[in-house]
Amino acid sequence: MLQQVTDGVWSHQSPLLQINTVVVQGADGVLLVDPGITRDELSCLAVDLRQLGQPVVAGFSTHPDWDHALWWPAFGDAPRYATASAAAFMREFLAQPDWREQLDEGLPPEIADEIPFEGFGQLVGLTPDAAELPWDGPRIRVIEHRGHATGHAALLVEDAGVLVAGDMLSDILIPMLDLMGAERPVDDYLAGLDALAAVAGQAEFVIPGHGSVGRDVQTRITLDRAYTEALRDGTDAGDPRVGPDATYGTDWLPDVHEWQRGHVGG
Repeated sequence: MLQQVTDGVWSHQSPLLQINTVVVQGADGVLLVDPGITRDELSCLAVDLRQLGQPVVAGFSTHPDWDHALWWPAFGDAPRYATASAAAFMREFLAQPDWREQLDEGLPPEIADEIPFEGFGQLVGLTPDAAELPWDGPRIRVIEHRGHATGHAALLVEDAGVLVAGDMLSDILIPMLDLMGAERPVDDYLAGLDALAAVAGQAEFVIPGHGSVGRDVQTRITLDRAYTEALRDGTDAGDPRVGPDATYGTDWLPDVHEWQRGHVGG
């Protein structure tokens, strides 16, 4: 079910990893950011939009991870934008004859059969220097960096004061660095946080790719920065998301944390 964040902006959350879809009102329809993730959830989202009387006029993928590049036939054939590098990454991936087999290996087994791949990854790359989204709606700034993944981007819906952060600034997940694809993953992540900090004063709300919508943009930036710097320095940031009082992902998130510590430290 759609939940209104503020005037002209809604979110739709999947129970799996609390993945958020974002909907932004335009002049003649809506922008759909990172729609997901099961057939039932996407169908529900399409029904909600029909009840609002809103066609989908544009899509956006914040980065080319599988759970942020899905689509559903009921949304139509609106252009689905991404940064130039994210779109190029996805084209190269889909050009591999075994891309589906590669994808299947990383899907959550409990819902693997429920995830649709019709139209998966069909992204339209923005120009490399694009500063805003080309659509008939409120001005949306594109804040590109590669902190979490190739071509990762946040969106700032300026008039609404909403920062759509992609897979950063989560209140439930620690920063996930691009340890397999980036030459300088820690530096990239810190640079990404710098980019988000530069617009934090314009954002009343933050919507992460995973977790809760919040009004604590600067607090989340500070927390993510402390965690990332602690990885770099080999120290303990005391991050509550993986500490003794953590309440989410306690059966797997500490292992991710230790893996990142070992990789960066090594």
